Amino acid sequence: MTMVVPRAPEQPQQDQDEEMLVPHQDVVEGPQPMEESASTVENQLVPDTSTFRFTWPIENFVKRNVRKHYSDDFVVGEYKWRVLVFPRGNNVDQLSMYLDVADANVLPPGWSRYAQFSLAVVNQLDSKLSIRKEATHQFSARESDWGFTSFMPLVDLYDSSKGYVVNDKCIIEAEVAVRRIVDFWNYDSKKATGYVGLKNQGATCYMNSLLQTLYHIPYFRKAVYHMPTMENDTPSGSIALALQSLFYKLQHSDNSVATKELTKSFGWDTYDSFMQHDVQELNRVLCEKLEDKMKGTAVEGAIQKLFEGHHMNYIECINVDYKSTRKESFYDLALDVKGCSDVYASFDKYVEVERLEGDNKYQSEQHGLQDAKKGMLFIDFPPVLQLQLKRFEYDFVRDTMVKINDRYEFPLHLDLDREEGKYLSPDADRKVRNLYTLHSVLVHSGGVNGGHYYAFIRPTLQDQWYKFDDERVTKEDMKRALEEQYGGEEELPPTNPGLNAAPIRFTKYSNAYMLVYIRESDKEKIICDLDEKDISEHLKARLKKEHEEKEYKKKEKAEAHMYTALKVVRDSDLAEQIGRHVYFDLVDFDKINSFRAPKSMSINDVKEELSKEFGITVQSQRFWLWAKRLNNTYRPCRPLTPQEETSAIGMLKEAIINKLPNSEVRLFLEVHLGQENHPIAPPIKTKEDILLFLKFYDPEKEELRYVGKLLVKASGKPSDIVQRLNEIAGFPPDEDIELYEEVKFEPDVMCPEIQTDASFRSSQLEDGDIICYQKRCSQDEMDRYRYPTVSSFLEYIHNRQVVRFRLFEKPKEDNFSLELSKRSTYDDVVEKVAHQVGLDDPSKIRLTQHNPFCQQPKPHYIKYRGLDHLSDMLYHHSQQMCDILYYEILDIPLPELEGLKTLRVAFHSATNNEVSIHVIRSPKSSTLFELIEELKPRVELSCNDAEFRFFDVNLYKIFKVYQASDKIDSVSDYHGPLHIEEVPEEEKNAGPLDRLVHVYHFFRDNHHIHYFGEPFFFLIRDGEAVSDIKIRIQKRLQVPDEQFLKWKFAYVALSRPEYLQDSDILLSRFQKQKNIYGGWEHHLGLEHTATTPKRSYLASQNRHSLEKAVKIYN
Repeated sequence: MTMVVPRAPEQPQQDQDEEMLVPHQDVVEGPQPMEESASTVENQLVPDTSTFRFTWPIENFVKRNVRKHYSDDFVVGEYKWRVLVFPRGNNVDQLSMYLDVADANVLPPGWSRYAQFSLAVVNQLDSKLSIRKEATHQFSARESDWGFTSFMPLVDLYDSSKGYVVNDKCIIEAEVAVRRIVDFWNYDSKKATGYVGLKNQGATCYMNSLLQTLYHIPYFRKAVYHMPTMENDTPSGSIALALQSLFYKLQHSDNSVATKELTKSFGWDTYDSFMQHDVQELNRVLCEKLEDKMKGTAVEGAIQKLFEGHHMNYIECINVDYKSTRKESFYDLALDVKGCSDVYASFDKYVEVERLEGDNKYQSEQHGLQDAKKGMLFIDFPPVLQLQLKRFEYDFVRDTMVKINDRYEFPLHLDLDREEGKYLSPDADRKVRNLYTLHSVLVHSGGVNGGHYYAFIRPTLQDQWYKFDDERVTKEDMKRALEEQYGGEEELPPTNPGLNAAPIRFTKYSNAYMLVYIRESDKEKIICDLDEKDISEHLKARLKKEHEEKEYKKKEKAEAHMYTALKVVRDSDLAEQIGRHVYFDLVDFDKINSFRAPKSMSINDVKEELSKEFGITVQSQRFWLWAKRLNNTYRPCRPLTPQEETSAIGMLKEAIINKLPNSEVRLFLEVHLGQENHPIAPPIKTKEDILLFLKFYDPEKEELRYVGKLLVKASGKPSDIVQRLNEIAGFPPDEDIELYEEVKFEPDVMCPEIQTDASFRSSQLEDGDIICYQKRCSQDEMDRYRYPTVSSFLEYIHNRQVVRFRLFEKPKEDNFSLELSKRSTYDDVVEKVAHQVGLDDPSKIRLTQHNPFCQQPKPHYIKYRGLDHLSDMLYHHSQQMCDILYYEILDIPLPELEGLKTLRVAFHSATNNEVSIHVIRSPKSSTLFELIEELKPRVELSCNDAEFRFFDVNLYKIFKVYQASDKIDSVSDYHGPLHIEEVPEEEKNAGPLDRLVHVYHFFRDNHHIHYFGEPFFFLIRDGEAVSDIKIRIQKRLQVPDEQFLKWKFAYVALSRPEYLQDSDILLSRFQKQKNIYGGWEHHLGLEHTATTPKRSYLASQNRHSLEKAVKIYN
């Protein structure tokens, strides 16, 4: 007979660019995926490429009253494509346009195709003004279309004067390049390359590419192996052990390796795994952490020996004998990409000499102001040179981060001794030959808002390159690893030159981001041999055991169809759980041992096995089935029939309880005890008999426990068993007790008292029902006990909630925990929090709910008494409760604060042309005039009777002008602070024909206007020439002559500039305006290059940001 093998209770599984490209779908709010993981690119690109340009003239474009419109099909690379447009936008005020797989609904399962494409709206007046956007995508059944939800503003599209829709015709153009793909469904990285990849947790490709690079530096791997770890350490709690385990698995595993243990050792949660970070930042943080943990060990200093180099910063006076130097260390170098053609050009720029002269002379301590040279030279380079390419930069003009996709070359061999050691300081050791060979290339594919990382690595510095792309490793040639990662543009020749001979050009969004070079003279030491003695015995034993368990589970899974999970609940289980883990119902099945039994095994066979396991004779065993009731309670419902006991478990499972979540067979084992507690045969069960379960409650101890079961007659009365119940509880036979029936607990507790003089049948008691009983309390005890009755205690347990409170400023750290009731009112909660933090006034506590998706506070706090109960505060819209709240301690009571408007104010001083930022709280009902009175003591005014102007700025344009009588509550600082300035005297004395106009700074890029800087109002006088206006504006803005000479003045209407001559009379262009503050549709434009960053108050002032720095907490 097959033995039934017990196994432990099962635990929940713990396995696992500037334009954002999106699939066509109804637009919803919320975070969007930041990374195209390797799992979506399921196939390897090969050179066979087909290209095509498709032109689609859409007649009656404005008249069409359709939400979306498809083009005719066209064929590229033997695939059918079409363009999908939303003429009125896909739930946005923009034209939405996508490339769509035309025959997606008839293609076989698992299909995919890769394409580079661009979509354009042709400008029919000036083709140079056509709008074109590019993308690459792996099309599949899940994402059969891809493109741009916000392609261009509808207001520009439908403006006939702009040329995008002419004579009710719009011309759409699509350029598509399709590359054939090889199916990788059955690809085995280990067999194909000898290496395995790393699993992506969601957005951890940046980490995977770095880990593979570090792993393939054997000296680094050896140092990690030699970090001391203990046998009792756990990988999730030790970075050293987690990294050792990861490296060992990469070395010996046949399949891709998970990184969850490592990220847990970092102290990361799921949210961190879905937040993409910077490779360079992670590299620095990880190496610093390892360096710290290596101190005092045999491998102390290993990180420095590998990666640390030194350079010298110097300032040398030209006319006097004085030189200042400072030595600094580096672990990596950040090289400029913009403006540099290759690595050598970046190094040239790195050591470029800066002249300190004129207004920028050097202040020498001994010699005063002196002309000087400032620069940097290298003292020594490390054996492993890490070069971070500055592909991402902050664009001060656009006020945003941008990715630099320019072509940037890097050599296979890098000579840093070139041109007689031009990069080296006089103190450098010239005996060391600084010739490096390329080891790895980390690539970023995508734009500034998201993308994907992977790495090309030469593990042994031989000719063969490998691409490590998350789980997949492939062999690659040198061209793919080097030249194709330079960036720049790619030109694809058309396959139908007769139709259109112009080549199709695409920007290459995949390019090198980090380079790792190894010095030739050190490569034998760095690319060293490793053997088993480098790995600790306890690590090998741990991983061997882990592998055996994995293989056992694999085998168990393969044989799962032959077995079933059998869970048998006994009285001892109920006694162990009730009052500890369980208060409602009878048992938590997750804590019941599971037996793996063959499906062919009969219940009688099970009895035989349990007889051996528990020492209970077969004749003493009676099994009951469990059933879920309509009120969501789960109770034993009936004993098995003799026929069922002879049938196979598999049949029982499939016929009775196959709808259980884990397809388990769940049984209750009824055992009756005779003299000396020996098991006896259970009494015969008739339809008249009812099996009841008993719980006893002690109100003094606030304790509930399981005390047994009884088989009673349906016609009997509860009074018949009172004496027996007292005996079980240890009470005198005549003790006055109360009986309650535990009916249900969701959504509310229902536990009514049972009438002892009514029959069990009339009380509607049946098999599996639960009777809770207690000693009847006196009035004094009713007043003294917190929960004097079973029902009140169960109500307390049902609503009991332990809440973790965190300071709003430290959203990662639990500050304290409180046991509260879900029914606690708002006042109850803040009072308990105030008492915990030692605050006398609870109204100064402000609470914020938790967002379980991003593990951060929600963006809006809970208003004073805005939510009635604690359950409302903990409830999340995804139908789940969380146990975290954030709190702040305010300087004034929250009701008072909510009656105030907190406003950021940017005051433009008329005396020194500076802008100062102020935060002002005023009653919402007050006016801007009253706000000025509060502001006056904080700022310097040009005169006591100054008049003021109030306005908002959005996207570097004046957005709205307020009157002094406007209420503060009507002012929004969503776009930035409220701007306040003194009205100049010249405006007060303006003539009847003078005009106040808006003045904006701008630059042009590809015929498009981009605004930047601080806009302002300016008075144009009647008959005033542009030359005179220039003088006044230069004086106002205090721009040096050499810069101002480069500025151009333009009259801008509907985003079209008309450049002005010095002799032009500007006022004639603005004569039609009626608004005192100027027309919003036209303005005076100042075209020039931005030379300074915008003021800090123009940056985003979100309450909290989803972006955050890399942190390793442990």
